[in-house]
Amino acid sequence: MTQKAYLETPLGIATISGDENGVVSVSVTQQSTDKPSKEIHPYIQEACTQLKEYFDGKRTVFDLKLNPSGTEFQKKVWEELLHIPFGKTATYLDMAKKLGDPKCIRAAASANGKNPLWIIVPCHRVIGSDGSLTGYAGGLWRKKWLLDHENPVKQQSLF
Repeated sequence: MTQKAYLETPLGIATISGDENGVVSVSVTQQSTDKPSKEIHPYIQEACTQLKEYFDGKRTVFDLKLNPSGTEFQKKVWEELLHIPFGKTATYLDMAKKLGDPKCIRAAASANGKNPLWIIVPCHRVIGSDGSLTGYAGGLWRKKWLLDHENPVKQQSLF
């Protein structure tokens, strides 16, 4: 049986869903009208803990049992996203090349947009080839916030 928990974050309310097989989804909204599950599976509780640590600046890598639903291709894309390090970005073209076919760029971008595990599978780290912040289901302002959170060092003028 799927259970839900909610976590207040700087970007909205995170809804964490899962069951005995792992975390199924993490999404964000401005508010939630659903009630949390009375009993929370340890996988969901651990996801809440690790997300809080991420937002507190104490975690750069997630170590969770994940169980997202998707096609084999989508799962392949999501697996590849896990290889983009904290504080770094990759382009959609980079992703397509790593998947073995630069022509699958649109399919890879589409799968990226269907990622059900917000932040944990870091689709926010994928940007346009020109460096632009393109295509983020949670809103580009959230993508910018996440990238700034992961790479807070700004260039400073000497003068």
